[in-house]
Amino acid sequence: MVGGNLSGLAVCNGRLWTVSDRDDNVLYRLDTAQTVWAAEAQSFEAPAPQSVLPLNLRSLANMSSVVRGGSLDFEGISCDTAGNRYLVSEAYGTVLKVPASGVASWLALPDEMTAQARDKGMLHHFNAIFEGIAVDPAGRRIWLAAEREDRGLLVVRREGDDWRCGQSCVLLAESQEAAAPSKGGQTNKRDYSDVSLYNGKLFTLERSVYRVCRRTLETGRLERCWSFGAEATKPSRRYDQRYGLTEALVVDETGAWIGTDNNFGARADGEKRPVVWRFAAPKAGWSAP
Repeated sequence: MVGGNLSGLAVCNGRLWTVSDRDDNVLYRLDTAQTVWAAEAQSFEAPAPQSVLPLNLRSLANMSSVVRGGSLDFEGISCDTAGNRYLVSEAYGTVLKVPASGVASWLALPDEMTAQARDKGMLHHFNAIFEGIAVDPAGRRIWLAAEREDRGLLVVRREGDDWRCGQSCVLLAESQEAAAPSKGGQTNKRDYSDVSLYNGKLFTLERSVYRVCRRTLETGRLERCWSFGAEATKPSRRYDQRYGLTEALVVDETGAWIGTDNNFGARADGEKRPVVWRFAAPKAGWSAP
């Protein structure tokens, strides 16, 4: 992977896949047979994207890509039972569908999705657009996580060949009154860095506070959270970077995969590769009240 910038995880037909926000035309299938995993590249060609994000946000994303690479800035991956992979582009605020075979294509998501999100305070800041994606098994509903300032959850539904908002594309919008403490007395804004669908519930990865939270599909209402901060913040696992780096989540029956985007940086113990943690499910299960 380019620089180890792992920015999403998905289980597709029993195999773990990942994406890097520095690669515009590569998916990675993870070979997990050994303790040190190998990333097997699968190339695709993405057509030119269309976007309804404001010009200033798209221009900033384009300038940033000149410096760091990754003009599409893929920040999440999900899949359906047919084997289609769905990648969310933060730079353009839209979704690319990469089929198991055939040509990749951008989904024609409704323009009102972006308009509704911006009306609720989301999608106003560069590098704070979409940071996670979950797709239902039939490929008929897509949930997107707006990262921060403000954060929220959106959903679109496929009706025939068209993607629509239904009553509203905005499932949940949250303001930024609360902030998460970080190193050096600074504070980080509350955020979502990924979203996973499991057993009829949405699970959000809340990077700034090191927790996974269960939410309802219908409204995004918070039901329960579990912290992984005790493990993630051990001295040997810390990074000399202001913001949290956990950016990928897959929840399943026995536990959760949580991946880190190390942004070219090394941990305190010298590890420079991206790390995927495996956490056991709560003793009472993910459905515990």
